[in-house]
Amino acid sequence: MKRGWLKILTLVATLVAIIAIGTVYFRQVEGWSWLDSYFFTVVTLSTVGYGNLVPATVAGKIGTTVFILLGLGVFAVAVQQFGLFAMRKREEHTEWLIARLGDDTDPANEDDAPTSGAP
Repeated sequence: MKRGWLKILTLVATLVAIIAIGTVYFRQVEGWSWLDSYFFTVVTLSTVGYGNLVPATVAGKIGTTVFILLGLGVFAVAVQQFGLFAMRKREEHTEWLIARLGDDTDPANEDDAPTSGAP
C-alpha cells in the first residue's frame, strides 16, 4: 500500500519538476512573463496547444521540441499510473465489501433459480 503512494508522490514530484523547468526555461529564453511561461508549459505538456503563445527564438523552438518529447512521455506515464492507482483502489474496496458482506452464491431471488427440468 505504501509503495503505491510512493509511486504517486514520485510522479507528482516529477510533473511539478518538469513544469517548473519548462516555466523557467521559457521565461529565460523567450522573455515571457512567469504566468505566460507557466501557461505555455502546461498547455504544451497537456497537448492542448491553444497557439496564442509561440516560441520566436531558435532556442525556444528547439527547447519546445525537446520539452514535448520528454514531457509527453512523463505526462503519459503519470496519467496511466493515476488510472492504475484508481483501479487498484476500486478493487481493494470491492474485495473489502465482499469480505464484509460475505460471498453469497445463492441467487438473490429464489424464483429466479435455474430449474433442472423443463418448464
